[in-house]
Amino acid sequence: MSFDELWGTLFDFTDYAELLALLGNTVLAGAVLGVLGGLIGYFVMARDLAFAVHGISELSFAGASAALLLGVNVVAGSIVGSLVAAVLIGLLGVRARDRNSIIGVLMPFGLGLGILFLALYPGRSSNKFGLLTGQIVAVDSPQLASLVTVAVVVVGALAVIWRPLLFASLDEDVATARGVPVRGLSIGFMVLLALATAVSLHIVGALLVLALLVTPAAAALRVAANPPLVVALSVLFATVSTVGGILLALGSSIPISPYITTISFTIYLVCRIVGRVRRRPRALATAA
Repeated sequence: MSFDELWGTLFDFTDYAELLALLGNTVLAGAVLGVLGGLIGYFVMARDLAFAVHGISELSFAGASAALLLGVNVVAGSIVGSLVAAVLIGLLGVRARDRNSIIGVLMPFGLGLGILFLALYPGRSSNKFGLLTGQIVAVDSPQLASLVTVAVVVVGALAVIWRPLLFASLDEDVATARGVPVRGLSIGFMVLLALATAVSLHIVGALLVLALLVTPAAAALRVAANPPLVVALSVLFATVSTVGGILLALGSSIPISPYITTISFTIYLVCRIVGRVRRRPRALATAA
């Protein structure tokens, strides 16, 4: 394949305006997912749950695959799978060691079930591939309304439990001593994480949902320490990655996830470099 052919496959802006008009709801959905992923991502990093995101996404993938096979709503299926994973991890994985073991068991089980359901599915191969790697889809108004509803529920619940959840995330032992319901908050947050993972699956894909729920927050933590600023930057980075990836992939035959992950990873690298440059003068001043 020549360079021109490769470039035309990756970036094809023919009839771009028409495509953008047709997929306006998809861009809005990406913006909603960016805000949701940025907010959830901060607590994912604070609670060291990056591995849990991947575990939940695998069972979410299994639920979505089962729904696709049965001909029912794929998003509903992914939500059911995510919630099952979240409850199991929240109930059985109280300690970090136990949690990682449970996630390690759930991941191959969920992925295996999902592959089985997809192998039995007689429909188009693009539907199968899209669940794993994401795809550009025309999001209609009811689907957008469902996504916004889930996002409002998750953001509203986060707003209610924000202070005790932040306390428990930063110092669990002290929070427990102060009477904060740490276990209940842990299970509640896992449910919110499950909902965010499930609605992200349809666009980002099960294999690369970490790029939306982990990488933006990890990048923000490289350049900021104040929680409100970290959350704001995380939301900004996630939104730029998701919407930017959708806009680049509109006219392409390539799945959407490589665009989102590339933008997200680039932001992380820049933040890592900026953070290192900012810390260098402080280290020199301390040494002096």
